[in-house]
Amino acid sequence: MAILFIDIETVPLHASYQELSDKEKSLWDYKAGFLIRDESTPEEIYQRAGIYAEFGKVIVISLGWLSGEGEEAELRVKTLANDDEKELLSELINILVKIDNTNTLLCGHNIKEFDVPFLCRRILINQLKLPDLLDVSSKKPWQTPYLDTLELWKFGDRKHYTKLDLLAHVFEIPSSKDDIDGSEVYKTYYEENDLNRIAIYCEKDVILTCQLYLRLNVKPLLSDEQIVRVDAAQ
Repeated sequence: MAILFIDIETVPLHASYQELSDKEKSLWDYKAGFLIRDESTPEEIYQRAGIYAEFGKVIVISLGWLSGEGEEAELRVKTLANDDEKELLSELINILVKIDNTNTLLCGHNIKEFDVPFLCRRILINQLKLPDLLDVSSKKPWQTPYLDTLELWKFGDRKHYTKLDLLAHVFEIPSSKDDIDGSEVYKTYYEENDLNRIAIYCEKDVILTCQLYLRLNVKPLLSDEQIVRVDAAQ
């Protein structure tokens, strides 16, 4: 069974609350009403819109194919980044339709509750067809071809969320995530206009997730030489 690691980065559909239409403001205000826990306003928490598929979009998708075992293992990483979400999702779909979905497992950190649902919703909003690997609407929960490192770590405990960075620390996994973090993606995209920086951050998350998966399965970590970056065009 092949494993395809995946991670996405998302941002709000618009750079600011002021750019929303009157209808969009009304809809976000209603949604924000369930999110506000202090004296904040819907405008002040608009940056959080990026984690909701109805109000956000995908800007980066990083993929990592793990093959082989031990010293023969190799992770081939490809990262897609595009301001045009429909083009980005179309590129992902073209990759996924070529994959044998009967022999491939998707793996990510919190993939079941965030990455996959977000991708599926945005694919449909963009009027694209879901690839078989993501179309699990007719499958039972235990039939979905997904591995979730967060779920593996929980061991059935549903009470809390454990960050990827925290697990990397406790498992002593070397990490080169020393630049931005998830809370800075909005600013990096809309204020600094630096999509490439976000792509690098996303790629590091995919590699870190793979290393965590190996640790959770008591397998040796990959060396730098075992991680191969593939051009997006390949």
